[in-house]
Order: sequence, then C-alpha cells, then structure tokens
Amino acid sequence: MIIPSPILLVPILRSYPNSHRLIVGYSGGIDSHVLLHLLATNRSFWPERELEAIYVDHNLQADNTAWGEHCARVCFELDIPFKALQIDARPHYGEGQEAAARRARYAALATELSPKSALLTAHNCDDQAETVLLQLLRGAGPHGLAAMPESIRLGQGWLLRPLLGFSRTELLKYAFSENLHWIEDKSNADIHFSRNYLRHDIIPLIGRRWPAFSRSLSRSARLCAEAASLLDKKAEVDLAQTQFDTGYKDALYISKLCRLSEQSQRNLIRYWLRQIGLPVPSSQQLHYLLRDIISSRQDRQPCVRWPGGEARRYKDMLYAMPPLPVHDIHQDFLWKSDNHHSFWPPLYLPGIGLLQMKATSNFGIRSESLIQGLLNVRFRKGGERFHPSFRHHSQGLKKLFQEASIPPWQRGRLPLIYRGSELIAVVGLGIAYDHGTSLGKVGWQPILDTRSGLVKSSGTSQRCNLGDC
Repeated sequence: MIIPSPILLVPILRSYPNSHRLIVGYSGGIDSHVLLHLLATNRSFWPERELEAIYVDHNLQADNTAWGEHCARVCFELDIPFKALQIDARPHYGEGQEAAARRARYAALATELSPKSALLTAHNCDDQAETVLLQLLRGAGPHGLAAMPESIRLGQGWLLRPLLGFSRTELLKYAFSENLHWIEDKSNADIHFSRNYLRHDIIPLIGRRWPAFSRSLSRSARLCAEAASLLDKKAEVDLAQTQFDTGYKDALYISKLCRLSEQSQRNLIRYWLRQIGLPVPSSQQLHYLLRDIISSRQDRQPCVRWPGGEARRYKDMLYAMPPLPVHDIHQDFLWKSDNHHSFWPPLYLPGIGLLQMKATSNFGIRSESLIQGLLNVRFRKGGERFHPSFRHHSQGLKKLFQEASIPPWQRGRLPLIYRGSELIAVVGLGIAYDHGTSLGKVGWQPILDTRSGLVKSSGTSQRCNLGDC
C-alpha cells in the first residue's frame, strides 16, 4: 500500500511549471481534504506556487451551506484563501442530475482559471475504475473508456488529477494518520445513482475475486487514451481536408466528407464536435446524422438533434451548433448612441446575442449616416429589399442571402439596421450603397457576437462568438 506523500505529487506539478496558481476543488469530503492537506502542509516543495481552495455549492441539498462553512473553517486553519461558488445545477433537456451537476460545476470552475493557473481535483484510482465501468456499460468507445485523464485543458488553464495513482483505501489511511475531519455526504450512499450502485453493490463483489481490478481498469483507461489519441490524429488530418476554412470551424464540406470511409466519417464528426465544444451524439444519433443529413440531396435541409446540439445541411455544407433558442422575428429594438454617434453601447438581442458597433477604417457605415445617433434594429419578415454597396441596384433580401450562401435558419436571425424607414445595413451581408464609408475615412461596423451559427461579417468572413470533463 502506498501512502500519499508530497514527493509523489512533484512530477505532475513539474510538468506544468507555468501553473503558478494552484486551486483545489474542495468539497469537504475525504478525498479533496487529503489533497488540500497534502499540498498545504508541504508548501516547501512548491514555494513558487500560490495555493487556494474553491467550494462549489450546487444548491441541491439542505446541507450545502453547512458544508461550505466547514470548508471555510478548514481553509482558515490551513491558512489557505477560500472561495465559495454558487451554481445552478438543474439538468437540461435529456440530461441526468449527475451529469448536470458535473457540467455546471466545471463550467463555473473554468471561469476561475487564468493561463497561469490549474485546478486540482482529488479523483483517485477507484473513481477511475468506476468511470471505466460506467462508460463500458454505456457502450462507449476509446474516448469514453479513456475515462479521466491526469491532465486536460480547462478554460484558460489546466485541470490536474494528481491522486489518480492512489486508491480510496490509501487516502483513508492518510486521513486517519493526520487526524483529518471530513464531511460524509449522505447522498453518496444512495444507490439510485449509478456510480453509488457500482461502488456499494457491484465493485465489492468484483474486488473479492480480483483485488487489483481498480488498478487494472486504470491501466486499461491509459491504453484506451493512447488509442483515442491516435484516432484524434487521424481525425485532425481528415478535418483539415474537409473543413470549410479556418473562420468557419463548425462547417464541413459534405462532398469531401463522403470521400472518407464510414468509420472515418464517424471518427471525424466526433472529433469535430468536441473541437467546437458540442456534446457528442450517441451511436444511434450519429447514425441518423450520417443517414439523414450526409446522404440527403443538396436541395434538402434536414436537421438532426441531440441533447446539447444539432446538425443541419445547406447545399454542400454540414453545420453543427447548439440548439437554436426561440426567436421572435417581430421584435423591434431602439439603438441609441451616447455622445451623438461617437459611442454605441452594446445592444442585447434576446435569443440572438450582442450587437456592437466598432470604429473601422475604409469600410463600415459612414459617420454622416449616424449623426442623429438613433437606429432601429429589426429582423427579416419577408419582402425586404436592400441595395448593398457591391450592387448597382436593390434586390430582395432572400436572393441576396441565397447568393451569399447564408443558411436559411440564420436569415431570420440576422439584425437589420434601419435609420428611420431606410435599411442601411444587414449584419452578415453588408452596408447599403448610399451609406458606406469611403477610402481613407472612418466607418462604423456592426458586429454580432453570438454563441452559435456562422455569420459573415460585412466585408470579411468570420466566425461570431460571444463570450466538461
């Protein structure tokens, strides 16, 4: 039996020398208490690092506040800065409570990480074995069976799991030897949760026959991680050949995708979705995606949805995005500048994103068109005409959107900017002929920041952005 010691944590910390700020995810339970105590009482091994702790209150149990207070007291005794985060762990559609809590927890923790910081969690060898079994029972492939990596990117920093080499029994022995006092979460005994059922009813049976099974499964996870890495490298090559361009990361050429084998298609799509931050669909949902979208005719516009994501086809392009929020095309927003037209405060458009006006050179709306400092922002209802700067006459917006290859589901979500009754700009399409700035002059460019969709900015092409382990 190996008892955790500071010497054994040095290698993983040396692997990330730029992580000067170490944040322990501290729940008050035995595992995270051992990790926190080990780091706090052996600071001489990492004098150049700052150490702090964060408690995440999921607001799911009556005891959450008391647990946070316990964590604060322990951190005070260890002279460690402490912070408590409040999160909303309610599940999304099709999501279980455990998955929802994990998603919300890591999303909140990710916002705390800077490029020179790392979050340390106390997952151990037995946690890893449980994760492998759960993934196996779900029918997961190499990425799922790789379970929890020792290190992974999280937000701007890193997520490190330095205790994966230790069993729960070894952590317990350390806790007793140091006379630690920890919280016992009663929900950990509730076998209605899958992980608890495995931990209390199934794993003890396996352990009696195969005592070293936890370490064996952890070894299998490492081997699966190696296989997953090779699959990712293959997908990376395929992605470079099928992706639209560097500015359109969530669109693939279907004709190029079809040149790959079906196995390579599935591997590429899973990799691509992970790269753009979307959950990976189940095998059956991925089957529907390949059958109903990739195999459909170019004039069709099929859509396949799964919890947290959806995929659509337009012409020869496959798009993926979070589910589009509800949007009312009849909304009309008043957009006023401060100090005449020299500053335009960002305008929030519900279900769409944030509309901003940025000063530019040589392109954009000319200053003279904005001198009154008052605009209206509306959305396409049908029948609108627009005279863009690159045309000699006005045309219907529908035809202009088609020529610009703007997908149908985006057209009603692109802001139309009016000065009075005159349409002077269409975000994602361009500036009106009589309102564009001239060469060498300052202009004002409307830019939409949004969480989903591909929007071509007037004059240039770009991906628009706003803003789990």
